Amino acid sequence: MRIKHPARSTLACVSSPRPRSVGRVRLTVPRLRWRPLGGILGPAKGDAGQSLAALAFSAVTSVVAGLTLASQEENFRTLPGLLLFIPAAIGLRGNVFGPLGSRLSTTIQMGTFSWTWRRDSILGQNLIAVLVNTLTASLGISVVAELLALFLRTAGVAPIGFADFVVAGVLGGILASVVVLGFTLVLALAAVRLDLDLDNVVAPMVTAASDLITLPALVLSLGLVRRGNSTVLTAAALTILTILLTLWLHRSGLTMARRIVGESLPVLLVAGSLSLLAGVAIEASEDRLSWVMLVLLPGYLGSAGALGGILANRLSTKVHLGLVDFSFWPSAAARSDMAFTAALATPIFALLACIAHATAAVANQESPGLLLLVAVAVTGGLAATVFVLAVAYFGTLATVRFGLDPDNTGIPLVTATLDVVGALSLVAAVIFWRVA
Repeated sequence: MRIKHPARSTLACVSSPRPRSVGRVRLTVPRLRWRPLGGILGPAKGDAGQSLAALAFSAVTSVVAGLTLASQEENFRTLPGLLLFIPAAIGLRGNVFGPLGSRLSTTIQMGTFSWTWRRDSILGQNLIAVLVNTLTASLGISVVAELLALFLRTAGVAPIGFADFVVAGVLGGILASVVVLGFTLVLALAAVRLDLDLDNVVAPMVTAASDLITLPALVLSLGLVRRGNSTVLTAAALTILTILLTLWLHRSGLTMARRIVGESLPVLLVAGSLSLLAGVAIEASEDRLSWVMLVLLPGYLGSAGALGGILANRLSTKVHLGLVDFSFWPSAAARSDMAFTAALATPIFALLACIAHATAAVANQESPGLLLLVAVAVTGGLAATVFVLAVAYFGTLATVRFGLDPDNTGIPLVTATLDVVGALSLVAAVIFWRVA
């Protein structure tokens, strides 16, 4: 959704001939414009063009996360319980920084945003809130991961310990968050300078940054895992830092930052816990997921979450601007956004399959074939997308009814359920198409 300046001419978006003078002769040169999906979704400079470009970028960059994931097969065997942590680690970055982008988008479109770095400014309080959310959610997810690993351990195989999860989760999260935060702020600056709508691009672009950074950061943090006393001391220091920072925020007068953390942290913890269940499903189905499927997995989950994030962001901004009314049956404006999001799904999941197949060919790895891989990605992806549309709409509806800010909860609500449903839909598609 874009809020256009009233002074702009409505003819500016019309593809019109451009006159050019050559001597006394006036030549009419038609402007060539790309119209995504044959023009079904509108012009390329509109919402669809921005979203498709951002989703395509996310799909292409997801191969880095996929290759990183596939390259760590040996670590998954030597460090039991690590694989279930992957969806939560990737998802948490998007769940923290996606809402940050959504809040910045709302303030930009409402005309209240400014590049003021003071602690009590809008930007300053948002930065403090994402720092606290990153540390506390990473610590909480590490606790749940340890409980799940202990519950699921097999005879004779001891999962990595709580201190290992804390170091991998919190330290890896800090390393990744620094980069993703910088990327999100640059994206906000680009949106202001280039007249982009953050609602259309922030979810897929933050997903792309999370895919690129989170797994490599997690792999780097593994260097401190299972190091005996040094791991325990590092985990203790990270835990104390998280507790002290959270207590400081609680006692501070930063009302906006406290509200952001108070509203979003419970959702982040639920989302992370459900993402861990997705990891359980992935780890239980490890034998069914070939090398090429592991390459496909991060982009598959990320794209489905990005689609839900686009819808959640668009609905959230319309709520703040008073442009949409919520009821059990979606209004025309909401249905338009839902149809817009659904139309983006097929080309993106097909692109993901093509990328995974090409990567397997370059790496000399087995693939079930391009058509079969496309069938798996598209059927599973569309099933996940339908679910995402319902969660994004009714989650935003519930958030508004409870008097909360949908900017803080929209993306985490989508991700909370998407990771589980996305992982199961991919496994179900693999079984349905009988992919070995």
